[in-house]
Amino acid sequence: MKIEFTKMNGIGNDFIILNGIEHELPDDISDFARKVCNRHFGIGADGVLLILPSDIFDIRMRIINSDGTFAQMCGNGIRCFAAYVYEKGLVNKEDMKVETDAGMIRPRLIFAGDAVEKVEVDMGVPRLDPTAIPVSVGDQDVIGYPYMTDGGEIELSCVSMGNPHTVTFWKKLADAPFAELGPKLEEDAMFPEKTNVEFVEILGEKDIRVRVFERGCGETLACGTGACAAMVASVLNGYTGREVTVHLAGGDLACQWDENNHVIMTGPVSYVADGVYEYDL
Repeated sequence: MKIEFTKMNGIGNDFIILNGIEHELPDDISDFARKVCNRHFGIGADGVLLILPSDIFDIRMRIINSDGTFAQMCGNGIRCFAAYVYEKGLVNKEDMKVETDAGMIRPRLIFAGDAVEKVEVDMGVPRLDPTAIPVSVGDQDVIGYPYMTDGGEIELSCVSMGNPHTVTFWKKLADAPFAELGPKLEEDAMFPEKTNVEFVEILGEKDIRVRVFERGCGETLACGTGACAAMVASVLNGYTGREVTVHLAGGDLACQWDENNHVIMTGPVSYVADGVYEYDL
């Protein structure tokens, strides 16, 4: 089966985009995602974005992680998605409404000349209720929650930006036990749907540095929802103001928690390639 695709990235968080409105999609999309995202035997990506029709909004996006599992939302992914559907003529709006498994998300395109340079996304209201994240530690907001590791006690702050995030703070990011603690927290029984994990170093009132361990992917160069969750946790722990530049391995995102309690994320998008992938079950 020949599958037409586009590869894009948002500050290094890379995606295979499939146009399910104009082209046939594989029946077993999870198997396809595992194969096409493989960086040695496939094209290589952090996930697959599906473009689908919507009965209620302008268009629909679904996300499959590189391990074949579905994700509710992806901040870098929706920026790539919005730029793609506009430039391919699938949505003729610069401010659009996108149906996702996390609800309606509103990206707004920012141009340099005729090309989309950046996308601003209203990520909605951060969810702090443990049942909404979800995290099984009682009914209080999980901010500064004590958690025992082999190296001693640390504190966790949990936020949902349409998908679950767990934020930990470190004086120096280089000292964080990323390879051990990332998968340990992702799989911890306190997270019934697993969790994404952000390791955060506070650089100042308006700057944080973040390293990301994504649920279903492992380490990625960036995570848009993770950047937003890290900013929200930084505010709630008293470390920063409500406008923060989030420095990730792949680049920077601007995040703002506005007066309406919505988180606004802005960042660039880049095209990598168009092509045809030979997919066999």
